Amino acid sequence: MPDVIVDGHALRVAEGTTIAAALTLAGDGSSRTSVSGQRRAPLCGMGICQECRVTINGRRRLACQTLCQDDMQVQTRP
Repeated sequence: MPDVIVDGHALRVAEGTTIAAALTLAGDGSSRTSVSGQRRAPLCGMGICQECRVTINGRRRLACQTLCQDDMQVQTRP
């Protein structure tokens, strides 16, 4: 079972869990803040909408297309 850190909070998830699913388990499911200050969440679930963009270990990734791995640092806020 991978352990990930989401916005500073540790979370243990089942093998095969996407970051998008982990965001829902960790809180409100939001993946980023829009330029107008609104929290945004994954919409399409397959990477087309780009709403699930997060920073993982310093790199921008799509949460719906990325599986959780041990020691991932996920940031949804700037």
